[in-house]
Order: sequence, then C-alpha cells, then structure tokens
Amino acid sequence: MSFNVQAGSALLERRVAELEAALAREERISRALREVGNALGTTLDLDDLLELILGKLTELVEADRATLYLLDEARKELVSRLVVGQQVRSIRIKLGHGIAGTVAQTGKAIRVKDAYEDPRFEREWDTLTGYRTTSMLAAPLKNHLGRTIGVIQVLNKRRGLEFSSEDEAILSALSTQAAVAIDNSRLFLSLIQKNKQLLDTKEQLERRVQDLELLFDLERATARASSVDTLVSAALGQLARACEARGAAVLLAEDETGDLVQYVYDSERSEDLERFGVKAGEGFLAAVMAGGEPFELANASGDRRWNERVEGRYSFPVTSIAALPLEGDGRAIGALGLFSKRAGRPFSDEDVALLRLVSANVATAVRLFQASAARERGERLTTIGRLLSQVIHDFKTPMTVISGYVQLMQDTVDQEKRSEYAEEILKQFDLLTSMQREVLEFARGERNVFVRKVYLKKFFADITRQLELEIESRPIELSVSVDTKVVARFDEHRLARAIHNLARNAIEAMAERGGKLFIDARMQGSDLVILVSDNGPGIPKEIEGRLFQSFVTAGKEGGTGLGLAIVKKIADEHGGRVEVRSSEQGATFELRLPQQVAAPKDTDGPAPSRGTRSSSKSPTSKLSAKS
Repeated sequence: MSFNVQAGSALLERRVAELEAALAREERISRALREVGNALGTTLDLDDLLELILGKLTELVEADRATLYLLDEARKELVSRLVVGQQVRSIRIKLGHGIAGTVAQTGKAIRVKDAYEDPRFEREWDTLTGYRTTSMLAAPLKNHLGRTIGVIQVLNKRRGLEFSSEDEAILSALSTQAAVAIDNSRLFLSLIQKNKQLLDTKEQLERRVQDLELLFDLERATARASSVDTLVSAALGQLARACEARGAAVLLAEDETGDLVQYVYDSERSEDLERFGVKAGEGFLAAVMAGGEPFELANASGDRRWNERVEGRYSFPVTSIAALPLEGDGRAIGALGLFSKRAGRPFSDEDVALLRLVSANVATAVRLFQASAARERGERLTTIGRLLSQVIHDFKTPMTVISGYVQLMQDTVDQEKRSEYAEEILKQFDLLTSMQREVLEFARGERNVFVRKVYLKKFFADITRQLELEIESRPIELSVSVDTKVVARFDEHRLARAIHNLARNAIEAMAERGGKLFIDARMQGSDLVILVSDNGPGIPKEIEGRLFQSFVTAGKEGGTGLGLAIVKKIADEHGGRVEVRSSEQGATFELRLPQQVAAPKDTDGPAPSRGTRSSSKSPTSKLSAKS
C-alpha cells in the first residue's frame, strides 16, 4: 500500500513537472509570438523583422540554426537568409531541388531525422561550409491568398533529438507571422514605389502644364505680334523666366539680305531688347547656326567661341549657356540660346527640352513672318501693277479728248474757240493729275475719296461733250436724260471715270453696226441712280458671272479687262453698288450711290477746275478716236 502511494505520488510529480514544462514552453511561445506581433506593428525593416523571427524560432524549437528562403518566381529559385551566429548569409536553390525546394514545390512541411539518409538532401552546402546537418524541419511560407512565397527551416535539434510535431506547430505559427511580415513589407515597398512614381508623375505633369502654358502664351504673343521684334521680345522673355535664366538671345538671318541680326533679352532690363548685327561665325549663336548642333556649357567664358564683340556687349555676364539652331526648310535660319542660369547652376535637361519646344515655335513663327512679308511685297507689287494698268486704261479717255481738241485748235483761227478748246484740254490735264495722285496715294498706303457737292447739269454737260467727241465718226446716237435740278454728293473725277468706262464699253459693243447709247441720272429716294444703256448684243455668256473681276475681257482688241472692275471699285468707295441687266437686245448698267452716307472727305463746294468758261455746245471735227 505504501509502495502504491509512493508510485502514485512520483507519477503525479512527474505529470506536474511535464505540465509545468509545457506551460513554460507555451509561455515562451506566447511571448515570442507577442514580440513578433509587436515587431510587425512597429518595425518597417524586413531584415530586422525576419532576423527576430528566425532567432525566436531557433530558441523555441531548440535548433542550432534557422534558414529562411524567399521564392524568386521569375527565376524559379529559392533565395536563402541563413542565420549563422550574428551573420546573415544567402544561398540559392532551384525549385524542386533539396528539402527546401521540395517543400516550396509541394506546399507541405517535411521533418527529417537524419538528413544524410534522405535522398532529397543536397550535401553541397555542408561541403562548402563545413557544417554537418543532422535533423531538419522545413515548412512553407504562405501568404493570405494561400500561395507559397518561401520556405522556413530549422537545422539540428539540440541534445541529438529529432524535431517533434510540437516543433512543427511552432514553426507553422511563426512561418505565418513571417509570411505576414513579408507581405506587409512588399506591400509597403510597393506603396513607397508607387508614391514615388506618383510624385515623379505629378512633377512631370506640373512641368508639362508649365510648358503648355508657356507655349500657349507664346502662341498668343505670336498672334498679336506685328513684327519680328515683338515676337522675339515675347519669346525670349517667357523662355528666360521659365528657365530661371538671366538672359536669352536669338540670332536670325534677314530674309531679304541674309545679314545676321542678334536680339538679346536681359531679364533685369526687360523693357529693352538689344539688337545688333553679327558676322558669320562670330559668337556662340553664330557658331551654333553654322555647325547645326546644339550644345551646353557650364563655364562659357573659357570657351573659344566666346566673342568679345558679341557676348562681351551683353548687359549681363555670360556664365552658363544652352543653345541650339533654328531649323527652317532643311536649313538653319538662326539660333536660340539661354544664358547665365541663376544661382550659378548649369542648365538642366528640362531647360534644354523646353528650349527645343520654344525653338520649334519661334522658327515656325519667323518663317511665317518672312513668308507673310514676302507675300505682302508680291501682292503690293501686283496691286501697284494693276493700279498702273487701271490708270493706263483710264488715260485713253482724257488723251482722246485732248487729241480731239488739239486737232480742233489746229483747224480754227477763231481765238475765242481756241481759248475754249484750251480750257477743255486743261480740264483733261486736271483729270490726268488726279489719276497720278491716286497712284501716289496708294504707294503711301492712302485711299481718299473726295466727296463734294456736284451739280448734275454741269457734270453731265461735260461728259456729254466728251462722249460726243468719241462717237462723232461712228453710227451711234447719244441720248442723255438728267434731272438738272439735282445737286448730289460724290467724287466728281472718280464717277466721271466710271461713266466713261461704262459708255466706252457700250460704244465698243455696238462697234461699226451702230446703235443708241442712253444715259439717265436722277434721284430715287435717297439714292442717286445713273443708268448707262445700249441696244448692242448684250454681255457674252462666258463672262457674265465674272463681269466685275479684274482682267476679265471678252477678247476685244486692246482690252485690259479692267474697265468694269474699276467701275465696281468706284461704286464700293462711295458705299454704293453697280448692277447689270443684259439680253440680246442690249445691256443696262445701274450705278446706285447712297446720298445719306458720309464719305471720308466732304467738301461743300463744287470741284474746282482750271479755266472759267464752259459751253454746252459740242465741238465738231473730223476726229476719229478708238478707245
């Protein structure tokens, strides 16, 4: 009985001791898990965290060392983190090779009592390090999605024992913590990387927005610029401010002469744009233009291309420089440069990129300016040529009248008649002087319409006498009907030209076949209406729609195609219009001039003329004239 009591007491003590040992082990495990859990919440360094996990794991399962492998999916390898004392070493194992590789491939834990008896064990690492592996325990690292991301293993159970199922449970618990730590670290690193990418993208977008704002402002300045100087001033100022440069300059080849002109902008003297001539190859920009290659310099003063006459005359010291050529139609038309970055810094890649953008816009704008100037010169020469053609065309009427009166003077000895004819000739010279004045006004960019009071009775009496001279030798009858009480306002010389052109066209249309020429003038409401009609063949169909365009003619001999274009221009200058009605029985042109619209210049009196005498009687002679 006593023996049984003692045996029972010893068994109980042993049981209590086992429970206390199990409790102590559970406390160690619990403490280790708490420490790892706390570290997960406070430590961002993955290496420190894994070292802590491996250290606790080695202590809890009483192993000699522990190894952590992370799966490199791209290379299908396990990369180890091996703790030896206080050092961390690394090795690589192919997936499916060795104990760890098998665990990674299968996703299941493996316990080995004697590694050298297991065919899956690879001895190369022991051979390399001189270490002797006996027992092993390896378990997979699985993330929250259940995917294996690595393997954790412990080697050589102390006191020659083998790893137990309890050790496997501890390893499984800590491997879960290790997987969480790795996932968190990767997520954190990914967030950091994405944040960095977002910041980089944000900076790039801000830079692009600034570039776009600069280009928009440059486009707007280009649209408003009335000369190359204003364009260059706006472009250089905006470029210098955007790149924090003390100054900027552009070199351009003059379109007509090819001379090189350099424009220099100083950001501290922005109201002044210095402009001076440069010789080929003289200074940085001329060198860039000649070489066709961009360059950057952090110390420009020591460069051989620095020129005292060019860079030496800048209002600021030239230190750093970034320059590139301006391209146009496959050739360099100039060069653009930034000078002296503030705070002594060199120009950055972003500055050079912006310089390229601006240079492309400046080159395009300069080419457009040059093309526009060339086009304007061509158009002006063409217009002057057309104006001269109009004047020559209109010279025919006064020259015909002058010729007729000269012949009449030659045929008469009556002094009174000769004086009368001389007075009419002087009037025609006044008309020629007026035409000459129009050419000069156009050359100076002026277009003046001299509107004044004109008495229709006298105005049409003069026109009648001149037309009678022109039709005297032709089978044409002239009929003029004018409201002689009307006093209208118009440019007397211009309107006379318009009526003569219409009448001459009618006379030439009737030609040798003859016919009737009708002129009618009277007020309709607030408009002065003048009708010029004939009973000729009418307007040819092929030119009917283009009748009032310049140089349109039906092929008549000596015609310039300007007569009706001049008529329309004169009507437009008075704010009026000209219309035509045509049939096989003849054509009627209607000039309608509003009388309530004020013209550029209005003189109350009738037009002054040389000579004081006038006559309603038309001279007679054997004059034969063809206009």
